Amino acid sequence: QVQLVESGGGLVQAGGSLRLSCSASRSIFMFNVMGWYRQAPGKQRDLVTTITSGGSTYYADSVKGRFTISRDNAKNTVYLQMNSLKPEDTAVYYCNAIEMARAYWGQGTQVTVSS
Repeated sequence: QVQLVESGGGLVQAGGSLRLSCSASRSIFMFNVMGWYRQAPGKQRDLVTTITSGGSTYYADSVKGRFTISRDNAKNTVYLQMNSLKPEDTAVYYCNAIEMARAYWGQGTQVTVSS
């Protein structure tokens, strides 16, 4: 069983930055795709960004140019650098990993951006 643990969330003012980390309980090398989702209160969970094992990335339009996903296979960790944060980025951010047809989720970390 794989465990994903997110960290780095918190309260930040608009325009500020945060870096989220997602640490896996085993090597992330075998995950086909890893990514971040977010869920605001009363809304569905939305895809924010993904990174493949080959390093290809995808970003939702709402975060392009502001967020950057990266992975460190040696540390079994995926990062989400969030810059120029906006109040609408406020949500619980979840780490996701896919291996073959199986998906794994972290417990989430709260990001709150004040105006």
